[in-house]
Amino acid sequence: VFSGWIRLGALPLGTPGRASGPGGSGAPCASRDDWRCAQSMHEFSAKDIDGRMVNLDKYRGFVCKTDVNYTQLVDLHARYAECGLRILAFPCNQFGRQEPGSNAEIKEFAAGYNVKFDMYSKICVNGDDAHPLWKWMKVHAIKWNFTKFLIDKNGCVVKRYGPMEEPLVIEKDLPCYL
Repeated sequence: VFSGWIRLGALPLGTPGRASGPGGSGAPCASRDDWRCAQSMHEFSAKDIDGRMVNLDKYRGFVCKTDVNYTQLVDLHARYAECGLRILAFPCNQFGRQEPGSNAEIKEFAAGYNVKFDMYSKICVNGDDAHPLWKWMKVHAIKWNFTKFLIDKNGCVVKRYGPMEEPLVIEKDLPCYL
């Protein structure tokens, strides 16, 4: 049984993205060591579920959500993708070992739900090995799987939802950002 992803309307495994920081220098900003200087999620990179590095700047201009409860998120994606919603799924095995599978196993499981949104490689969200994006997004430790973040079109976190909140609760906040 699959359970437990941390999703973000935005990102995984600690390599720097190339994005313009203040002043448009184009210098890498969101690496494992200097993530604090990031101004938005667009300055990060992450490995997708197939192991390819993705520059998260590709989400510039879109409203993003991170988390996954497959049935509800597939529904949200189907209804709001054309309006600019992007859902990014980041598996994490730090919570009760709920995500022990390989990336290939996770991808196969998600396919059973007809997932069309972007899926990323398994990451850590807490501790020293946490992906830089997650260090940047959170103020407090992630307590359990299914913590969700809503990120605006500028790449900034605008809301955090707890693990017990159903993904559809986010729907009421979407009109303000789409």
